[in-house]
Amino acid sequence: MSDSIIIIPTYNEIENIEKMIRKVMSYEKDYHILIVDDNSPDGTATKVKELQKEFESRLHILEREGKQGLGTAYIAGFDWSLSKSYDYIFEMDADFSHNPDDLIYLYNACANEGAKLSIGSRYCKGGKVKNWPFLRILMSYFASIYVRMILWIGIKDTTAGFKCYTREALEKVNYKIIPFKGYAFQICMKYGVVKNKLKVIEVPITFIDRQYGTSKMSTGIFNEAFVGVWKMKSMKL
Repeated sequence: MSDSIIIIPTYNEIENIEKMIRKVMSYEKDYHILIVDDNSPDGTATKVKELQKEFESRLHILEREGKQGLGTAYIAGFDWSLSKSYDYIFEMDADFSHNPDDLIYLYNACANEGAKLSIGSRYCKGGKVKNWPFLRILMSYFASIYVRMILWIGIKDTTAGFKCYTREALEKVNYKIIPFKGYAFQICMKYGVVKNKLKVIEVPITFIDRQYGTSKMSTGIFNEAFVGVWKMKSMKL
């Protein structure tokens, strides 16, 4: 039995999902994968179920009705993972903007360096962003500064979605009360870890914009995060 599960939320990722699964399964370390699919009309879930025959107990899927958002996908994934015996629970996108080669560095930060949350960070020393328009880089960078100013958390990349939680972190953070569906969920989870006085380590990564498929970013998601950080201050995480 592996000690590590990677949660990958999907919606219309047919161009990426098989390549990502095969890449993760090729590593020497035994990772398991949980796909949380929001009824993708492009056949993403069907492809995952085909691959389950090949990867048997290492590949799992939760199928949900309709597009319910990133936050609820991770809540469902956390619940499922904690019901099993995994000690390290990862978050990763399907589109290779998060390089799966970096999984081991996130794992080592938790397993060997005492972090309860490790973050694949674009904005700590050594972190980079490739193939993004300059304006988008600026928006993302200053969004993290905005979050730090309001929540007073010493995390450089507050909106990062490439992470590893320990079981202890997810058992302490009251994630089920988080109402946000987009990037605000990612911010709120980090805030919850910090509020519970758990160790966080940022691991430098190179973030590369997706080559295939469509970004799920929207004005609504951005606005939710902009306003949501103020609501987080009063949440009992």
